[in-house]
Amino acid sequence: MSGVGDRGAEAGAAQAESAGAALSVDVAGLLAQLARSFALLLPVYALGYLGLSFSWVLLALGLLVWCRRSRGLKATRLCRALALLEDEERAVRLGVRACDLPAWVHFPDTERAEWLNKTVKHMWPFICQFIEKLFRETIEPAVRGANTHLSTFSFTKVDVGQQPLRINGVKVYTENVDKRQIILDLQISFVGNCEIDLEIKRYFCRAGVQSIQIHGTMRVILEPLIGDMPLVGALSIFFLRKPLIEINWTGLTNLLDIPGLNGLSDTIILDIISNYLVLPNRITVPLVSEVQIAQLRFPIPKGVLRIHFIEAQDLQGKDTYLKGLVKGKSDPYGVIRVGNQIFQSKVIKESLSPKWNEVYEALVYEHPGQELEIELFDEDPDKDDFLGSLMIDLIEVEKERLLDEWFTLDEVPRGKLHLKLEWLTLMPNASNLDKVLTDIRADKDQANDGLSSSLLILYLDSARNLPSGKKINSNPNPLVQMSVGHKAQESKIRYKTNEPVWEENFTFFIHNPKRQDLEVEVKDEQHQCSLGHLKIPLSQLLTSDDMTMNQRFQLSNSGPNSTLKMKIALRVLHLEKQERSPDHQHSAQVKRPSVSKEGRKISVRSQKSASPGSGDSSTAPCTPVMGSSSKPGIEERAQPVEASPQGLRDLGRSSSSLQTGATCSPSHVSVKEPTPSIASDISLPIATQELRQRLRQLENGTTLGQSPLGQIQLTIRHSSQRNKLVVVVHSCRNLIAFSEDGSDPYVRMYLLPDKRRSGRRKTHVSKKTLNPVFDQSFDFSVSLPEVQRRTLDVAVKNSGGFLSKDKGLLGKVLVGLASEELARGWTQWYDLTEDGTRPHVVT
Repeated sequence: MSGVGDRGAEAGAAQAESAGAALSVDVAGLLAQLARSFALLLPVYALGYLGLSFSWVLLALGLLVWCRRSRGLKATRLCRALALLEDEERAVRLGVRACDLPAWVHFPDTERAEWLNKTVKHMWPFICQFIEKLFRETIEPAVRGANTHLSTFSFTKVDVGQQPLRINGVKVYTENVDKRQIILDLQISFVGNCEIDLEIKRYFCRAGVQSIQIHGTMRVILEPLIGDMPLVGALSIFFLRKPLIEINWTGLTNLLDIPGLNGLSDTIILDIISNYLVLPNRITVPLVSEVQIAQLRFPIPKGVLRIHFIEAQDLQGKDTYLKGLVKGKSDPYGVIRVGNQIFQSKVIKESLSPKWNEVYEALVYEHPGQELEIELFDEDPDKDDFLGSLMIDLIEVEKERLLDEWFTLDEVPRGKLHLKLEWLTLMPNASNLDKVLTDIRADKDQANDGLSSSLLILYLDSARNLPSGKKINSNPNPLVQMSVGHKAQESKIRYKTNEPVWEENFTFFIHNPKRQDLEVEVKDEQHQCSLGHLKIPLSQLLTSDDMTMNQRFQLSNSGPNSTLKMKIALRVLHLEKQERSPDHQHSAQVKRPSVSKEGRKISVRSQKSASPGSGDSSTAPCTPVMGSSSKPGIEERAQPVEASPQGLRDLGRSSSSLQTGATCSPSHVSVKEPTPSIASDISLPIATQELRQRLRQLENGTTLGQSPLGQIQLTIRHSSQRNKLVVVVHSCRNLIAFSEDGSDPYVRMYLLPDKRRSGRRKTHVSKKTLNPVFDQSFDFSVSLPEVQRRTLDVAVKNSGGFLSKDKGLLGKVLVGLASEELARGWTQWYDLTEDGTRPHVVT
């Protein structure tokens, strides 16, 4: 009986224990459910309590769904790429997209490199050790020294992951290359579940990277080949164009995965990579003495491609009305890309046979493997439609020197494009300079803009004995600003040193080297003050040996021993005309590699056809439009855009992660502005074009007065005590009406060549008036010797309302400051013009 009682007691205890356990589980689940319900209802209650609209709830839910969908798509792409790397054959059989296949599947001249992948896999643990050492011993101290707020910056974990870098294909160039070099193109892919965590202890901030994908074409050049060991003088590594990059963030930077910010963050990373690894930037690893590889640190382009973007015919009409019942025309524009240089033409409204007559010039550093890529689009308010594409091998252009043809567009049923391509050789002597200046009409005009006669290549090496900044005995943060005319470039910042080393290359297109100067200024970025400057007339290079100067230049208005070491070379752009027979058919030799929608790249021969309406099959050379009004405005003149406006059609053609879909149009780019042409009136900045059109409408058969755009009154003086240029904007009079209600004018100013946002000055907006009064004072921190080399860019603009179309230019004036009266100052009325290049002073 006692045994039975014991068993009964044990059973009762077990039941009680299980009941208690069940009860505890239920309580925990109930509390969790209540917490979730409270978390969901609290925002609704708060909105009702505060009297806010229910739309905020819908907006939050929509944002949450968008974030989850975006992260889900990113995880799917990561899993698909990992599956391809782990079992390539199985992944292909399961139906991988064509754009995800390795390059050797598409290109017969690209070979597999499994032996190389096995070698990299075996070396991967040691490569990871090197990367971790690089992060902790090089990057971490550099970040700490960049700013006092980052003094507690550190990497808490650096794990690159177990998945090694993979080389999907290797292409070796054996034709059209120097005998003393070997050129390899590596199709690389890295899909890693890496963990890189960092923190800033001072602000309790933690962030990191959870996974990263990089896909691109990396070029490896082994040169020069030598007769002694190790047989190769140096190794140069760079990307031909921006690689495709995708990052999953963790910690505080997880906010960068929010749609809209993820493209921005990836673009910033791409820009950092471009500063070091995208052509023309490169990493050079010397294998022999510095003397033998000195020429590699000063790369000279193989040539310059001048592109005459003339016209198109028989394009598709993409605009429709009444829900597609009525077909309209298109608003075509072109996107031109040579390597990492992007140009965009002006939009021609309502035309299937647009005429652009625009001219662009692009540097070609590595023509084996580079193509001229052109895509046409129809501009729409939401998403731009594709009108066709074209790819031309630059090797064939170099052989022919001059091509003037009609090309059939790819990937569309119809459409033709008229191009004139000129391959300009870089000549190290000035024997042909006078002829080149005559051909581009630079021997008579006094402008600094137009077709280029020569190319200036500048290698910025280092500086010595720079003075301290505003604080005595403090090392500055030096950077160098270089300008030729209104074209300006800037070096990287070197922190806390008076003997900086830059080792950077820059190039400038020169209109007339006999008249133009190179101006160089060293500035302290921290205190925004000048550390010295120098001015070099380009005519000095014309009489130098090999038109090259390699020396230390003494800086003016600097320390007694402050010098700047640079190597400068001038090269004349010469078009070599080849003698050919009249029946020479050069078009049959031009290869046009085309990338289809499935991502397959094939070689297609160009098809030369006569212009519709022309009975002759030969096309006469087209002369660029070069009238007296063919100089673009100074303000909107810019370098080629550095972000590709084309969506990601495949890995071979993608260069930006701003777009996330395979059918993205250029409308997704944050900045979509036409690139000013250098020789055509029709390609002037759109604001100037619209202003000239308004002037013609105002004239309408009558004679306009001396100041058709009105005038602006300015007071300009330099304060020696404050070391600042003071500009007072008083008023404007007789402005043109931008709408029926008049204009909403304001004044914007830059001190050229500085056009950064921090250097912009703006007045308030005066509503509905043609004679606004501002009486506002502005200043620029600049010394008197420096300001006398600058130009004040003043533009009167119409503001308009939010999302209003009534925004535009009302007039401009460029005021030269090289006057001895600047210290005393003056007050004058200035005539406004379309581009500001011919101002009339009214006393």
